[in-house]
Amino acid sequence: MQLISTRDAGFEAAFTAILEDGRDTTTRVDAAVAEIIQSIRSEGDTALLRLTARFDGWAPADPTALRVTPAEVDAAIASVEPTLLEALDLAAQRIEAFHRAQLPADLVLPGADGVALGLRWNALDAVGLYVPGGKAAYPSSVLMNAIPARVAGVARLAMVVPTPGGALNPLVLAAARRAGVTEVWRIGGAQAVAALAWGTASIAPVDRVVGPGNAYVAEAKRQVFGRVGIDSIAGPSEVLILADGTNNPAHVAMDLMAQAEHDEAAQSILITDDAGFAQAVAREVEKALETLPRRAIAGESWARHGAIILVQNWEEAANLTNRLAPEHLQIMTADPQALFARIRHAGAAFLGRYTPEAIGDYVAGPNHVLPTGRTSRFASGLSVYDFLKRTTWVEANAVGLAAIGPAAVKLAEAEGLGAHAASVAIRL
Repeated sequence: MQLISTRDAGFEAAFTAILEDGRDTTTRVDAAVAEIIQSIRSEGDTALLRLTARFDGWAPADPTALRVTPAEVDAAIASVEPTLLEALDLAAQRIEAFHRAQLPADLVLPGADGVALGLRWNALDAVGLYVPGGKAAYPSSVLMNAIPARVAGVARLAMVVPTPGGALNPLVLAAARRAGVTEVWRIGGAQAVAALAWGTASIAPVDRVVGPGNAYVAEAKRQVFGRVGIDSIAGPSEVLILADGTNNPAHVAMDLMAQAEHDEAAQSILITDDAGFAQAVAREVEKALETLPRRAIAGESWARHGAIILVQNWEEAANLTNRLAPEHLQIMTADPQALFARIRHAGAAFLGRYTPEAIGDYVAGPNHVLPTGRTSRFASGLSVYDFLKRTTWVEANAVGLAAIGPAAVKLAEAEGLGAHAASVAIRL
């Protein structure tokens, strides 16, 4: 963990090193993924069965075994503790309410000059949802990916989830049912992404693939982009916490560790104006690492990528935040809204001492699928807009075409496109 101060002579170099910290996987998997995708394209279900046996450690008898039946989902839900189902339902209600409020309205401009204009929103026909099922299973990701798609009006939600040894996670299936997923497949990895993008005899292709995964999944999404849409190429998770010295150091330390326990490549950063508080948080982190179940992962993340930055004032903190453009931002100061007003780049913000980022991972309502690796400079979190597309329309009458057509003819002629010019002029 680095401890640096804006007063240090070498601060800019140290901060730049944090910005350029290469936390993405260094393993090159593009060739291997390309081979997997090509095998799915050329062999379809046959390749899917072979690759599932190879990577997931169980051999489906035929393609029908890859699909999870409604009876299996029913049995899985029945095995889940009722209080867990209640928590899942609360999360789903809040996520749906927030995303339903995002739904946009169509636009119509009548046009007194005889040219009416408009914009119409339409949902995608089919979406593929990738859900991790290897090192960990995340029912919350099912809700966050599927509910906005359903709210947007997507008719077909096809979920793929790797099942090592053939085992299904009951809570993941419960989340799928609650979120309105229409089909679930026991497949994962690059082969699942390829099957969603290109289709097989058993699995119809989709229009967009969303959801997190390992390096192979990320690379597969990169390679199928263009054939289908994707949400993003997600990197390791990150949190930036802006906290003053009036906070409880143990609270801030646990917030930092909540992000660090995701992955050895995750990044947790604290910015504060209080040197004593910085030291207290560092001590509390060491205490936490003695007891956390995932202390090995969190400890490596903190050692390799963690940082505490001392600033002289909150103006400096705001400027550094905009340069970091974090995925998650917690603001724990006396007036978090005032400081947030100066932040332009952040995937999601959590304001105040009682709003840990972890609440946003589950039950707050806004989506937890967010831009990583400083991409919040130009990207946003998942929303209903990712499952909608816009179609503009124009309707002109003779008077309207007479009013604006001559200008179109002039411009077309200037560009040397005679048929364009004639297509308008012939009507004038």
